[in-house]
Amino acid sequence: MNDAEFMDQAERVLKAVEASCDHINDATNADIDNQRTGGMVTLVFANHSQIVINLQKPLQEIWLAAKSGGYHYKFDGKQWMDTKGQGEFFASLSRFASEQSGSPLVFAAS
Repeated sequence: MNDAEFMDQAERVLKAVEASCDHINDATNADIDNQRTGGMVTLVFANHSQIVINLQKPLQEIWLAAKSGGYHYKFDGKQWMDTKGQGEFFASLSRFASEQSGSPLVFAAS
C-alpha cells in the first residue's frame, strides 16, 4: 500500500470513529467528547478518562492508546488488525471504550 492509499483507508477509520461517537451520544446516555486534530482523535469520557487514536504514516499504522495500554493496527486489505494478534480495531475500540465508560458501547466501520 502506498502512502496515499494508507491515508485514504486511515481517514475512513477516523471518520467512522467520529460518526460512531455521534451515534452513541444520540442513542445512549454516554457523553463522549471527541476532538480531532489532524490525524489524531481524542475520546474523552464522562469520568475524564481518554482514548487517543492517531495515524502513524511512516509505519502505515493506526495507534490506539487506552487505559489498558497501547495498540498498533495495520490494514490487512480488509480490516485494521492489531500487530500483536489482539484483534480488529473497531472490536478493540468498542471493548476499551466500554471498559473506560462503564457502559456497553459499540464502534463500527460504517
